[in-house]
Amino acid sequence: MTFNPMTTLTEVMENLKKEGYTVNFNLYENHIEDDSRTLRFHPVDFQIDRVYRFEGMSDPDDNSILYAISCRDGRTKGILVNAYGVYADPLSQEMVEVLAKAERAR
Repeated sequence: MTFNPMTTLTEVMENLKKEGYTVNFNLYENHIEDDSRTLRFHPVDFQIDRVYRFEGMSDPDDNSILYAISCRDGRTKGILVNAYGVYADPLSQEMVEVLAKAERAR
């Protein structure tokens, strides 16, 4: 599915949900977890399928990045939304490398 570059974060999230990316992931220093904290995946356990960047028109605080993620368990797909730049969360080197690699492939 192709998204118009002017599409909003919410619209992209809804489209990805239709594609089966139903889990909302939270980012931690060296892993990602679902909202209920029952699923935990380390960088070797998932791949980033797509990356979308959203830049606020007037407020740098609105800069965010959305990752569409497939887990290697073959059952779990979801999204991760994070700030980027100076507002990004502190991460382990391994997590930085996984996210940066996906960003470069974008």
